[in-house]
Amino acid sequence: MDEKSKIQAEKHLTGTLVLSVFTAVLGFFQYGYSLGVINAPQKVIEAHYSRVLGIAPLDRHTTNASAEDSTVPSMQPWAGTKGTPAPVVDTGEDLTTSPHILTMYWSLSVSMFAIGGMISSFTVGWISDRLGRVKAMLVVNVLSITGNLLMGLAKFGPSHLLIITGRAVTGLYCGLSSGLVPMYVSEVSPTALRGALGTLHQLAIVTGILISQVLGLDFLLGNDELWPLLLSLSGVAALLQFFLLLLCPESPRYLYIKLGKVEEAKKNLKRLRGNCDPMKEIAEMEKEKQEAASEKKVSIRQLFTSSKYKQAVIVALMVQISQQFSGINAIFYYSTNIFERAGVDQPVYATIGVGVVNTVFTVISVFLVEKAGRRSLFLAGLMGMLLSAVAMTVGLVLLSQFAWMSYVSMVAIFLFVIFFEVGPGPIPWFIVAELFSQGPRPAAIAVAGFCNWACNFIVGMCFQYIADLCGPYVFVIFAALLLVFFLFAYFKVPETKGKSFEEIAAVFRRKKLMAKTMTELEDLRRSEEA
Repeated sequence: MDEKSKIQAEKHLTGTLVLSVFTAVLGFFQYGYSLGVINAPQKVIEAHYSRVLGIAPLDRHTTNASAEDSTVPSMQPWAGTKGTPAPVVDTGEDLTTSPHILTMYWSLSVSMFAIGGMISSFTVGWISDRLGRVKAMLVVNVLSITGNLLMGLAKFGPSHLLIITGRAVTGLYCGLSSGLVPMYVSEVSPTALRGALGTLHQLAIVTGILISQVLGLDFLLGNDELWPLLLSLSGVAALLQFFLLLLCPESPRYLYIKLGKVEEAKKNLKRLRGNCDPMKEIAEMEKEKQEAASEKKVSIRQLFTSSKYKQAVIVALMVQISQQFSGINAIFYYSTNIFERAGVDQPVYATIGVGVVNTVFTVISVFLVEKAGRRSLFLAGLMGMLLSAVAMTVGLVLLSQFAWMSYVSMVAIFLFVIFFEVGPGPIPWFIVAELFSQGPRPAAIAVAGFCNWACNFIVGMCFQYIADLCGPYVFVIFAALLLVFFLFAYFKVPETKGKSFEEIAAVFRRKKLMAKTMTELEDLRRSEEA
């Protein structure tokens, strides 16, 4: 056996494992596609809405909305950027209300996706325990197929209502999938590959975003004839995932710990690991099962009230908040406008270039995460984004005085995206599953998922107002937030690379004991001084 084969055997990388992980992350591909697809055909869809509703169309300067967060409705760029107000078209209609109606329907078309995700994310724990990981992913695909059908048939009915409903139903699917997929992947992955396979969630998202950006070009599908097909194409991935899931084994951890099906768990473990001896993992599962049996089932309420989980819950929530509030949405939103200022003839292609960089460095992070570790990559990514945000602010503020500052802004965009994909992008998706054992894991993933979706929605609905208020200084806010996230991660986030769930729990116990000891020493010192 050569060296490469030895490494593969040691890490238990088998065809069944590859198939299972690939099939699962198709759910995140749909998530990424749904995030990015609504932006490119915005003008075309708004024009169609105006015809269906019989109101005057909007004529406004648009940039590419967030590729990471598609809840951002179209908005004017800040004062001082290129573009002049659109002329008012005299149609004889009441234009004081028509733009409001059209904007409302467009905003709902975009934001209902995040609302659907917020609602369904709380049910992840219940459905995953009741149906099992694979069967749950099978069942929720019905939501994706239904939502995509509604959007695909938008021209044959009230398009605004069909798209809004379709986006909401697709959001319900993605909210469930964003919890079920990391749970399943973390449970079927060997410890040595858990981080690398976990980063595939983010790779699937950015691939979905990139494909939606490319297909959304007006000479492909982003035109008046084909936009319903563009919106509904992720249904193809849903159908593919549905049939491939029939070939995937159920999570051995779920079978062994939740259902007590020992032989079936061993059988599935052998399918996933090949000829490797499963007894080491079975012994780890038995230990985890005994620990889970010694405590009652953990509800969401207990997750927050029990001191046992307090530190892990705070870390889980903060990594989700740091991903969404890092400013990646702002970078994607303003990228086209900044490229225009830099004199790029076709800024939409430059923005797609950002999407390509996004994808390439997500692939690189797959190989980095098991070598450098989660914590170090997360910290490096946050610090790199912080420095890039400062450079972005300098570039935008001085843009009117020095033309070459546009290139500073362009470089800052690419660096910001690169550092995001190194750590803050992929790591939050799988680290939550690593922080909790089998008992509290479903509840923890549900809470973390809800937090991510809620932050997603908040950024989308509030960012335009903050940008209008702060102008180019909006990135100062993100720089300050990134500094806070960096300090939190430095002091609180543990390294989970290569550690079992029990070892990670022991890290939190040591941190808690150290904090308690420090508090007691401080109280003793104060009492002696008194």
